[in-house]
Amino acid sequence: MAESKDPTLRVVDRRWWARENAGGEPAEEERLRKPTYVEELERQLTEKDAHVKRLLEEHRRVVEEFDQTRIRLRRDVTKDVERAKRAMLAELLEVVDNLDRAAVAAHEPAASPDQAVERLARGVDLVRDQFLAKLQALGVVRLEALGQPFDAARHDAVSTMPVDDPSRDGLVAAVVKEGYTIGDDVLRPATVVVGKFEGTKEE
Repeated sequence: MAESKDPTLRVVDRRWWARENAGGEPAEEERLRKPTYVEELERQLTEKDAHVKRLLEEHRRVVEEFDQTRIRLRRDVTKDVERAKRAMLAELLEVVDNLDRAAVAAHEPAASPDQAVERLARGVDLVRDQFLAKLQALGVVRLEALGQPFDAARHDAVSTMPVDDPSRDGLVAAVVKEGYTIGDDVLRPATVVVGKFEGTKEE
């Protein structure tokens, strides 16, 4: 009678961390290998991290360029202002030169006191006209206030004076201090006296 053999029962553990290699040892590489979706997430994270670093570097570079440009512009504007100020002062020095000439002329011997006064007045008028011309070259223009309708934006009324003509009511009757404009803006309003018609008084 043939001897019967019992079939060998073999159990296979299919858990990935418990698999063994052919020699019966745990497969270290297989045990430590991460699932595919984890590797994909890590790859995406690495790419995002590199992208963020590039953006930060670009932002830093742009900020540095902006700061350098701002400093350069500020320096250039300062130089332009200083240059314009020096040019304006040089123009005004010519007015001072003429004032000196007028002062010298006023002290020169004259045939009569009236002649000395006339010479001084003529010199002062010339200097004033020159100074106004310099201001006009800089865009500063004297307001024409006398006889104009009172305008609170351009005139500063200090008082009123009676006028006998109703057509002069509300007009500037006298200028106490001249006003000036620069471009469309009022640099200084004119200080004026405004005419006021009070009507005919009944007897």
